[in-house]
Amino acid sequence: MQVGVFVPINNNGWLISKTAPQYQPSFDLNKEIALRAEKHGLDFLLSMIKLRGFGGATEFWDYGLESFTLMAGLAAVTSKIKIYATCPTLLLPPAFAARMCNTIDSISHGRFGLNLITGWQPPEYTQMGLWPGDAHFRNRYKMLDEYAGILRELWETGTSDFKGDYYQMDDCRVWPKPQGDMKIICAGSSDEGLAFSAKWADYAFCLGKGVNTPTAFASNNARLAAATEKTGRAVSIFVLIMIIADETDAAAMAKWQNYNDGVDLEAIAWLADQGAKDTVNADTNVRQLAAPEGAVNINMGTLVGSYENVARMLDEMAAVPNTGGVLLTFDDFIAGVENFGTRIQPLMKSRAGTMR
Repeated sequence: MQVGVFVPINNNGWLISKTAPQYQPSFDLNKEIALRAEKHGLDFLLSMIKLRGFGGATEFWDYGLESFTLMAGLAAVTSKIKIYATCPTLLLPPAFAARMCNTIDSISHGRFGLNLITGWQPPEYTQMGLWPGDAHFRNRYKMLDEYAGILRELWETGTSDFKGDYYQMDDCRVWPKPQGDMKIICAGSSDEGLAFSAKWADYAFCLGKGVNTPTAFASNNARLAAATEKTGRAVSIFVLIMIIADETDAAAMAKWQNYNDGVDLEAIAWLADQGAKDTVNADTNVRQLAAPEGAVNINMGTLVGSYENVARMLDEMAAVPNTGGVLLTFDDFIAGVENFGTRIQPLMKSRAGTMR
């Protein structure tokens, strides 16, 4: 099973809490995380892109870096670990995104890949006058289908004359072509999102569910398998999960309870309001992450316990058919990556042989 780190490109990571660690994003912070992840043999780093935060007492995600730029920097200071940026497709034309990817491919010597998002929070785009209107909720995967097709064509041939409903290429040329096998990720969990992943993606990300229910995501694997039966492509699931670990179950649970006690209700209210804007799609992962109950960590699946028990639960996740890996977040990223590498990973059967 592959293991990646969802690096903290925005302030406070993924805990919307006044009692959780409070910190600003910086290149130095993410560099330290990246170097520790690489030292411990982890497989990849991924950064999201968020263009507007949720406010509240913690000013949650109000401070953020830019994904391509950050990952270019991390590509330059690492040598083995795979690097993924996230592309806000409503902002970047596909040919320009392809050229940015090719540049980081050159910096990383073939270690770069791309996460494609459609955009779901209108204020991220209305603040710049770039929201295409609420029809986007209905058309977003049609647009993304064209976008991914152009990317693949440019990466494979260096040219495109694609003519579609959303994009028009006219002898478009993007050289040099990437030296690496450019992987595409998509995090859509709706039927349309999974159909897109089955057609274009190499990996499909999904949110884990619940606290200490490690295999609760398995239905997404089955849905993706049904979608890939129609395309004949091999696409595996990577599960987004938070780890809160300590020497004992009791100590880890005490931290988790403390974070819940300090939940930033104002920021969560903003998140819930934004998640309700899409009245077209009822089966997206936004419905899960924006649910107000349990939103202290955006409702992602959470493993809370001793290092031994967290390792056991991760092995349970690895045993679910078509699970390619996990994308990890932590309450404290530097300590979390270090403890994963030295205390959790050595106990995992699914990571046997990865220690360096």
